[in-house]
This record gives sequence, structure tokens and C-alpha cells, in this order.
Amino acid sequence: MRILIQRVNEASVEIGGEITAEIKTGLLILVGIEEADSKEDCEWLAGKAVGLRIFDDESGVMNRSVIEVEGEMLVVSQFTLHAMTKKGNRPSYIKAAKHEIAIPLYEHFCNSLSEKLGKKVQTGTFAADMKVALVNNGPVTIWIDSKNKE
Repeated sequence: MRILIQRVNEASVEIGGEITAEIKTGLLILVGIEEADSKEDCEWLAGKAVGLRIFDDESGVMNRSVIEVEGEMLVVSQFTLHAMTKKGNRPSYIKAAKHEIAIPLYEHFCNSLSEKLGKKVQTGTFAADMKVALVNNGPVTIWIDSKNKE
């Protein structure tokens, strides 16, 4: 399971010309799920996401978590995080999980984030054609893969 976290001043999801989810200060999390992922991957990544100290403290040092700044979260499924680009110029998404595996894990990840954050997490719509807008603060963008726990 892979997540791409972006610290944002604001972010939103638009589907069919309508804003369906939006947040102010917080984290936009893009999540890619592969066949080998499990609920344990969801739990580990959710813990990392809410605990990351990437918000400024009073001295301007990244030393606060999203919980400490009372931030929000917006989670968007993105199978393209598992793009394989080794051969040719057309990415392969063969490692991305099929819907029957990905949807329950996506929902578990979002629920785990909500529990750890202590408030509802905003979400995109799985497999929808979404327009994601954001104002990246910093910019701060962090990539985490549950299969590579460095």
C-alpha cells in the first residue's frame, strides 16, 4: 500500500462539476492499493499519517502533527501510485488491486484515519473521474510505502 501525503492549506474533490469533498488546513492523502495489501498495512499507514510532525510550531519548525494543529484530512484513491514504468512509455498498472480487494481496504484505511484523528475524514469517490484541487503548503509532499518501512 502506498500513500502520497501533501500538507495543504486547502484541498477539494470535484465530480461532475460539483464539489463533493473539501478541507482547509490538513493533509491530502492519495492512496494506492495492491493485491498483497492487508488491514495491517492500512493501520500502519494511518498511524504514520496522523503522527507525522510536518506542521510548523511557534518557531516555524515542522514539529506538529495534523492532530496537534486540529487539521483535516482528505483521502483520494489513486491506483496510478502503483504504475510500473520500467518498459516503454505506457505505464502498467498490473500491481494495482482490483475493486473487490481495493474498496474494502480503502474504506478500512479511511475509517482507521478517522478513529486516530478523532474526526470524520473527507473522501473522494472510489473509481470516479475526480478533479482534485489543492494548495500545497510548503510544498511538503511525502511518499510512504508499507512494503518499504524505512
